[in-house]
Amino acid sequence: MNRTIASLTTALLLLAPLCPAAFAQGAAQTAGLMSIDPATVTVGYRATKVVGSDVTDAAGTKLGTVDDLIITSADQVPYAVLSVGGFLGIGEKHVLVRASNLDVVNARIVLAGGTKASLTALPPYLYTK
Repeated sequence: MNRTIASLTTALLLLAPLCPAAFAQGAAQTAGLMSIDPATVTVGYRATKVVGSDVTDAAGTKLGTVDDLIITSADQVPYAVLSVGGFLGIGEKHVLVRASNLDVVNARIVLAGGTKASLTALPPYLYTK
């Protein structure tokens, strides 16, 4: 058994140089019919870092928190679910905004033109089960 594992490991190590593109960092990748340059996404933010982040207005006043990101297949527009209003999680509601309305400015997520009043006036978003 150990001899088989050692043989397979040796074979994989010998074949690895024959396919360097599979291990190259920064090599263009394809998804479907579209070529993706990894350099274009290095300036983006991972969803795991965005969810839970505070959302502020341009002056730095906290408006809410990113609760979730939703991507639909129909119109392919990502939406951000924001938790707004309330205090310590009590009385808050969820609202939807287009993720494209959120900007990252000085490592802060900013909703330009957003106010607490305008967000709380939006209809509540209820998660589906």
